[in-house]
Amino acid sequence: MRFRLQYAAISDVGRVRKDNQDAGYAGPWLLSICDGVGGAARGDLASSTAIGQLRRLDEPPGDDHDTEHRLELVAGALHRASDRIGDLIDEEPALSGTSTTATVALFDGVTLAMGHVGDSRAYLFRAREISQLTTDHTFVQSLIDEGRISEEDARTHPHRNLILKALDGVHDVDPDLFTVELAESDRILLCSDGASGSLDNRRLADILSTGSPDFAAVELVRASLEAGSTDNVTCIVADVLPADGTEPPAPMVVGSAAELKRRPRTGTSFFRGHRSGDTGEMEPVAAEIIDDLPPGVPFAIDTDPEAARYAPRAPRHRPWLRRGLLLLGLIGIAWMAAAAGWSYSQHQYYVGEQDGVVTIFRGVQADVPGIQLSHAYETTNVKVSQLDPYSARSVESGIGAGSLDEAERTVQHLAANRSSTGGG
Repeated sequence: MRFRLQYAAISDVGRVRKDNQDAGYAGPWLLSICDGVGGAARGDLASSTAIGQLRRLDEPPGDDHDTEHRLELVAGALHRASDRIGDLIDEEPALSGTSTTATVALFDGVTLAMGHVGDSRAYLFRAREISQLTTDHTFVQSLIDEGRISEEDARTHPHRNLILKALDGVHDVDPDLFTVELAESDRILLCSDGASGSLDNRRLADILSTGSPDFAAVELVRASLEAGSTDNVTCIVADVLPADGTEPPAPMVVGSAAELKRRPRTGTSFFRGHRSGDTGEMEPVAAEIIDDLPPGVPFAIDTDPEAARYAPRAPRHRPWLRRGLLLLGLIGIAWMAAAAGWSYSQHQYYVGEQDGVVTIFRGVQADVPGIQLSHAYETTNVKVSQLDPYSARSVESGIGAGSLDEAERTVQHLAANRSSTGGG
């Protein structure tokens, strides 16, 4: 082992949101951050569940330094996290639509094996220069890549929060996987978009250049909220130090992954940051405390503490709910089909008769009880009585037209026919 990590993690509900949907984990061999998506669909469950799966990676590497193998471990953990979210949705359909971002850094003493899905970010601060390690899977990032907007424009774009990839238990997981070679005195930052969306690289580098990991993490949260962030803010800062036998800090669990142990008052800010901060911080919970809780306490699960959110609950059998959702789905499909049919009918025309006068109708010539599929669109000065018998019968039966122009040409032809037969 050439290096060790000295780390700190902090998560903040912020000044606007009622719930913290971010979750983070920092341990001797693993740094990971997740940002839940879903609102009413409980993004906090998605992020905490994902962290519960990902934290299993926090194990010493042993003699295995095969980077490809470690990337496979990261990819496998991300797939298991997504599958677990899918299981939760199957158990509780009301959670449909929930998902989470995930950024993972698996440490082996020399390199980081990185896995990334969504718009949480990882940065490397080296020699007073900051570089972004991950690429956002977002709509605005695609616009940046195409050269249509700038990085600065992306910060205020109305669709800046639209992500294109996430762990959702439905779609195949397609993470970015890569490795990062570390050097002594490197500083690593993992953060949710509550921080990266409010602080530019210059400001991030300024904060990362000073103080301990604890100081930098707290200052990043304070600065994000001071800059106007309306989202949850989670930051993990880790320094790369020589492996000198020092005992590593206790693993830290923050955000929604720690809320069963200590749940903050929703919407209330009681963090007292340095420099008069007021952000709503909840103290991190050491992973050992979670694992060592006695039997009977909901959070006491050896390998997956986040699964305890569901363990105390009896399975919910609600056949009426499933039938109701199915019925609503069928009604929705029928409504969409009817709307599509109506839209189609309003682009159709035909020539018919109304009150003895040749008239252009908009819609389709069909009878449906209770529904009027056409209406008079344009009345002409041609009377049906002026037409020859064949043309008159055709008008009374309705002459189809693919467009308004075609219908008007039909009327012109009928008018000319009227003139040539001497009608007047």
